[in-house]
Amino acid sequence: MSEGFPSAVDTTVHFAHVAYRMEERYAARSPAVNYFQTWSADDTMSRIEDADVFVVSGYWNNALLDRATKLKYIQSIGAGYDQFPLDELKKRGIRLANASGVNQNAVAEHAMSMILGLNRHIHTGRDNQNSHTWRGMLGDLTQREDELIGKTILIVGMGAIGSRLARFAKAFDMKVIATKRDPSTAVGPADEVVAPDRMNELVPQADFVALTCPLTPETTNIVDAGVLSSMKSTAYLINVARGQCVDEPALANALKSGQIAGAGIDHFWEDPLGADSVFWDLQNVIITPHTGGETRLYEERVINILNDNLGRLWNGETTLRNQIV
Repeated sequence: MSEGFPSAVDTTVHFAHVAYRMEERYAARSPAVNYFQTWSADDTMSRIEDADVFVVSGYWNNALLDRATKLKYIQSIGAGYDQFPLDELKKRGIRLANASGVNQNAVAEHAMSMILGLNRHIHTGRDNQNSHTWRGMLGDLTQREDELIGKTILIVGMGAIGSRLARFAKAFDMKVIATKRDPSTAVGPADEVVAPDRMNELVPQADFVALTCPLTPETTNIVDAGVLSSMKSTAYLINVARGQCVDEPALANALKSGQIAGAGIDHFWEDPLGADSVFWDLQNVIITPHTGGETRLYEERVINILNDNLGRLWNGETTLRNQIV
């Protein structure tokens, strides 16, 4: 057992989330530990002092630390961990692990569904359905639905999600080109993988530019006015990464002017997207509310990481799965 970490029967796990049913799914596994869930920020603050283990994402607040006198391990529900004070956690001897990898399949599927939806005009079909409009057959080839066979997808960020997306794209007989910080470590079935500083060479080839990269200083606004201007006028942008990876005003202009054909967007600079945003009324855009990774299996996959790490802590191991601190 890790120094200072309680035994299983003495461990209390505190789940905190506005929507995810962590306690319910955890209970289905009949765990030996004590556990409970809070559903609001106030309740989370009032009960944090009971927790040895804290499973949390959006409800994190640095003020919790002064009341979390028993806390030994934080399991982030999401892959991101920039909200946590890493130096302070280290000073207090609190371990932190993230949930990297839990949504790689879900987000890749989400990206592929956006690609299919845009290419087959599913979004305009739903618009027509809502207005009770039966669209006639089209003589204008440029206005028809299209097929993915032979199309080229540029995947920006060939990590776990990008690699999974590459497999889906290959199943549709697409050509896959990609960027990765170290191209030699790429594992997906790409036809070509280059370093990010060569991305501009690939953009003009792509029928779809899909962002699956993490948000870093290097990827902030990685799709800017220059990248958009070098895309084909028939190409689509798919963003299942962070909104800040895209220069939003430049994207809005490109979509309104027809500089690119359309976009599928799962995250914006402002989350939730403001009611007055120009993106709501663009007919060549599919918007989803940052739900790319939110499937019925999400809780189960977070709990798998949690249980793995609890086992390691009880066995006295020093390294956690997805350990950050």
